[in-house]
Amino acid sequence: MNEENTDTKSKDLDLWMIRPCEMYNTEYGECTSISSRLHQMFVHGSTVDCNHWHADYTNCLKWKNDKNIQAAETLVNSEKKKRNNRWKSYYANNVWENRTSPPENWNEPLPDYIAKRRQNSTLKDTFDECNAEIDNKSFCSIM
Repeated sequence: MNEENTDTKSKDLDLWMIRPCEMYNTEYGECTSISSRLHQMFVHGSTVDCNHWHADYTNCLKWKNDKNIQAAETLVNSEKKKRNNRWKSYYANNVWENRTSPPENWNEPLPDYIAKRRQNSTLKDTFDECNAEIDNKSFCSIM
């Protein structure tokens, strides 16, 4: 396959979804570890198949080293499938009604009794320290 075709096809893919290859290898190692296997037995009643992590690692290496478009497509599809599985329970939720806009009073000051409790809070001291550090730093970047 010529290099121009590879560049054109890779632009059509969601390559931003591909993580560093070592992450897939780490996930595979964690999935196959003894502690994870015990956890899987406890939660699912059996061990889960971890081969998809190894396949993702192999496809990532093929993409990284050889710019194999087929491997990249397979890897992106795998990432999309994982993302859809993570969001499945969110979309299946029929208990809560999703908001379309924030509540009207979302930015009002706290009630007095909460503000008084907050005055002696350790969290307030930490928050004030963080704000002092932020005030002393410049977030301007010159390119």
